[in-house]
Order: sequence, then structure tokens, then C-alpha cells
Amino acid sequence: MSINRAAPDYDLEDIRIVESERELKAMAHRVRDTVLDLLLERAATVAELSEAIGRPKSTVAYHVGVLVDAGLLRVVRTRKVRAIDERWFGRTARLFYVGDISGSSIEPGRDFVNLLRVAGKEAQPAHEDDRLRAFIRHARIPRERATEFWDRVMELALEFPAIPRGGDTVYGFTAGLYPTDFPTLPDADALPDADADEDAGAHSEP
Repeated sequence: MSINRAAPDYDLEDIRIVESERELKAMAHRVRDTVLDLLLERAATVAELSEAIGRPKSTVAYHVGVLVDAGLLRVVRTRKVRAIDERWFGRTARLFYVGDISGSSIEPGRDFVNLLRVAGKEAQPAHEDDRLRAFIRHARIPRERATEFWDRVMELALEFPAIPRGGDTVYGFTAGLYPTDFPTLPDADALPDADADEDAGAHSEP
């Protein structure tokens, strides 16, 4: 896979494993999630983020500070403006991957449901315009194959925000992989042999 390393316009890691409660709580807020998404396009100042989000600069500055303290954002460049250092912020990684959070008060299931709610709300206009692309599938596969499949999804997740910017529409991408209690058919080799049944029927007494 070839990822456009020019987007965003600053250096950052591909993946950062998020495991601490501090990091997770920093990410679990709509404004901060929006800030993180916007900074996948390019580095930005608090003033630029405030204009894009439509929130006061003081509010955005607070949320940016929370993300910086959690190690999810950093200052990537500065410029002196009338004796004041103007700071541009960027992410520390393209993708924040939630690792082992056992023992934490964070509830991953709740956070996943929240993601789905956000995705559903954002997708509603597209659904009404018949422009929504979405589906759900189930497959009974070995654990190692599920891991391999998720690795491929992760590659797409890294590729998606690195696509060169253009057009006038912002698209959303949502993915999830999880074990379920979905019903499954028995293995084919566990079924009775059809030919054997026919032979038995041919020799049975009327």
C-alpha cells in the first residue's frame, strides 16, 4: 500500500497505541474528535480550528490543551506575530489505535456505540439523498483470519485521510470488527450424506 506522506503537511507517526485512561478520555469528546480529524488535513492554529468548528477560541484552546496534555497533539511549527508566538498544532499519529485498556474505567463498548451514533447522525442526510454507502456482514472465521482482515482495514483507515484533498464534500468512514452471537449453519461435512439417505430409503420396507 502506498500512503501519501505529504498529507498532512507535518511529520507524524502512522499509528499510536492508545492505552491510558487519560488518552481515551481526551479522545472521547465531540469537539476534540473534530479537532483531531481536521488536523489530518494540515496543521492549524487555534484561530483556524475555531473558525472551522464554529466555537469560541477560548473553548477550542481548552480542548486543544487537553489533547496536547494527553500526548495526542503537539506544536509542529511557530511564527512570531507582533511579538507573540503563533502556534500550529498537529497530531502525533495518523491513527490512534485503542490497545489494552483492562482495569480502566473506560467502557470500550459504550465508546464504540457513541461512534456509531455519530456516524449515523452524519450519514442521515446522505441516506435521505440516496448517497449512503454502508453494509454489515457476518462471517464465521478463525481468530487469526479476523486479525488479518482487521490489519487490512487498518491499512485502509490510514490511506483514507491521506487521500489528496479536493472536491467540496467531506466523507466519513466508519469500521468495526467484533465477535457476535449471530447464528451459523453447521459444517457441511457434519450433515448426513444425501446418497446414503437415498440408498437407505430404497432398501427400506414399505
